[in-house]
Amino acid sequence: MTTPLTARQRLSELHRYAAVSGEDFTHQNLASTRTNQLRFARCSFAGADLRYATLEGCWFKFCDFTGADLRGASLRGAVLAGCDLRDADLRDTDLTDVRLSSVNTGIPRLGPTDVTGARFEGASLRNIHAEDVIGWPPGPMRSE
Repeated sequence: MTTPLTARQRLSELHRYAAVSGEDFTHQNLASTRTNQLRFARCSFAGADLRYATLEGCWFKFCDFTGADLRGASLRGAVLAGCDLRDADLRDTDLTDVRLSSVNTGIPRLGPTDVTGARFEGASLRNIHAEDVIGWPPGPMRSE
């Protein structure tokens, strides 16, 4: 009898650039997950434990990270478009080369990324590109 894969195992086994759409990872333990530049659309990571996850080069469109714990995660080169990161914990997260933006769903632009209340202390914000982001720039923080 085969044991079903956990969400962490399933994500780690997907091939590079695989699309993940409409999945609900709310409050799941995804700590230390390693992915291969996946494409997420309309997924919920609300309250999920993503500590030390490797999400480098991933693309997130209309994803919910409300209250997610991303401490120590690596999102190098990731794109977050129209995502909700309110109250997310991004302390010590590597956000090098990350692009935070809205989604152009018409005129005026709709689908902004929201980082209101997110924690960025100790996060690496090198070469970050933030355009039309609600709550940006975040308050006082220490970055590399």
